[in-house]
Amino acid sequence: MENGMKNWVFCDGDLPPKGDNPEFQGHEALMITNVSDKDAHIRIKVLFEDKAPYDKITLELKAERTTCLRLDKPIGNEKYQIPYGQYALHVISDVPVCACFGRLDVRQSNMAYYSLSGYGF
Repeated sequence: MENGMKNWVFCDGDLPPKGDNPEFQGHEALMITNVSDKDAHIRIKVLFEDKAPYDKITLELKAERTTCLRLDKPIGNEKYQIPYGQYALHVISDVPVCACFGRLDVRQSNMAYYSLSGYGF
């Protein structure tokens, strides 16, 4: 049985504001884990409501390693900055990986952090 999937889709991207507390900055993150014994070559496509996708984000994830990409900061080899507003992510890998998405929203005093698995295929 193979672990992971080669494609992951996360539909609900919408970067929250950073907020005023430097200890807990609002953000979204994409976590990718390579459980394979082969290095993963990954491409991330960002899809938008009102403009063409950006599909040139690339990164390599070594075998049996994990990475956490803060989506409020530049990501990938290209250092692409996702703009604020609605977006979705399509993660494409040449070997099966596991991926999940998280958001820390600090707009209310009782902050909310949640993570979720995307649609993997």
